Amino acid sequence: MTPSAADGPATKGRSRRNFAGARPVMDDVAKLAGVSKQTVSRVLNDNPAVRAETREAVQAAMRTLGYRPSSSARSLASGRTRMLGVISFDAARYGPASTLTAINAAAQEAGYLVSSIALDTADKDTVVRAADRLSAEGADGVIAIAPQLWVARALAEAHLDTPLVVMDNDLGDGTPMVTSDARTGGRKATQHLLSLGHPTVHHLAGPTGWTSADRRAESWRATLKAAGAEIPTPLFGDWSADSGYDLGRNLAKDPTLTAIFVSNDQMALGVLRALNEAGRRVPEDVSVVGYDDIPEAAHFLPPLTTIRTDFKDIGTIALHTLLNHIDTPSPPAPPLTLIPVTLHIRHSTAPHPLSQMRDQN
Repeated sequence: MTPSAADGPATKGRSRRNFAGARPVMDDVAKLAGVSKQTVSRVLNDNPAVRAETREAVQAAMRTLGYRPSSSARSLASGRTRMLGVISFDAARYGPASTLTAINAAAQEAGYLVSSIALDTADKDTVVRAADRLSAEGADGVIAIAPQLWVARALAEAHLDTPLVVMDNDLGDGTPMVTSDARTGGRKATQHLLSLGHPTVHHLAGPTGWTSADRRAESWRATLKAAGAEIPTPLFGDWSADSGYDLGRNLAKDPTLTAIFVSNDQMALGVLRALNEAGRRVPEDVSVVGYDDIPEAAHFLPPLTTIRTDFKDIGTIALHTLLNHIDTPSPPAPPLTLIPVTLHIRHSTAPHPLSQMRDQN
């Protein structure tokens, strides 16, 4: 039987209903674009050998059909799952949480999913179990947010057999590391206060064993020593505003106190309250510098002078470092990437009171 003229559009309509009624597959994309299935696969895997006009035709067909490649299809084509793992410690704190958010955003933009494991302890067995779980899930690579020295030791002993990027700590085996320049941050904070005429700078440090806290404290001490200034005994908090308040009450009792460098902004918030309750004005009597530049720092009373750490930059660079490490494991990614920090001067610092009096006279 000879088909009528109406059969053409009807057949075309049935074809489009099939595309709409069932999930389109790679063959459908290939037919609509007028290319082979292999060419569609090359486009999906971003093969540079595909001509621009061919790539555009395939992508247009995918949009028309609403085609979404499955992760399993991509895995078979590329040998990858396009899933990355993140092992984090103390993930509720502002720094790790902000870094993890940045990693997820950068991974999504690069076409990867992220599976995160937050650990409370960092012994070798715990780290190995976390790594084994990510490996079982098919992670193409792992980022470890490792702020404490013992975390680095556990990672080094775990001997992960997948591309790895570590944040904050050097494993000592060439594993790529991304970290903020804490030593420069400690130096900038201390030098800023010394430049205002303060004879010395007290330090409220983070907990011992935390790499960033240790580096800031070491830099604070070295800067005072280089300036020939007295080096006060540091106090050690636990990163919380409560610990800043408790230790700040002790600092406020010292009549010679005129400048404090605090190792994070949350503790600095507690220090500001303690000084206020003791009748020590900031910055007229005591200048305070914090660290991290959390979003609330500009709204403290007074607004806090602080060292800004770009956690978004850290997370994004860590993610791209890992992807480069996955793509070119030999030679490996750079062994160390230092993220710069900046001093943001607000209203919690001012010249030493005696310097102000001399200037007025």
